[in-house]
Amino acid sequence: MEIIVKKWGSSLGIVIPKVIAKDLKLKDGSSLEIKDNNGSIIISPKKNNLSEMVSKINDSNIHHEVDFGNSSGKEIW
Repeated sequence: MEIIVKKWGSSLGIVIPKVIAKDLKLKDGSSLEIKDNNGSIIISPKKNNLSEMVSKINDSNIHHEVDFGNSSGKEIW
């Protein structure tokens, strides 16, 4: 599949075709890794790192405990 590189401000950009975005489950705001591999460009979805995600938890984005009511089975609290 051929795509065209376009100027975007002082950088260059490409459009990811819909079929590829769908296959890779990409959406607006998805993070990608880009690498130069001996003259080839490799673009791949960034894998989530649990410790990196946990490090972003703070007082303004953490949710509080949710009460689901009384136990209905053999839960131990």
